[in-house]
Amino acid sequence: QVQLVESGGGLVQPGGSLRLSCAASGIIFSTYTMAWYRQAPGKQRELVATITSGGTTNYQDSVKGRFTIYRDNAKNMASLQMTTLKPEDTAVYYCNAFRRTWESYWGQGTQVTVSS
Repeated sequence: QVQLVESGGGLVQPGGSLRLSCAASGIIFSTYTMAWYRQAPGKQRELVATITSGGTTNYQDSVKGRFTIYRDNAKNMASLQMTTLKPEDTAVYYCNAFRRTWESYWGQGTQVTVSS
């Protein structure tokens, strides 16, 4: 049974930082591309960052230079370090593990709220 469990969300002031974590089980973690998505109220889910099995990263333009995605294959974990947070970063953040179209798994999401 595949499980992705996110943690680390919360309320933070503008300019602050948060680190989200995603613990994976039930998959050969090192073979999957890991990604973080987010969905703000009334908006579609959008891709934030990805890291391939080989460690190549990619970011949405709005978070470049502020967010960093990591993976630890030994611990089956992916993380998203978020700095200089803005109110527009407020959303539910989801972890995704992708290998093939039929091998795409999601976590339950963690709320990030950026507000003073």
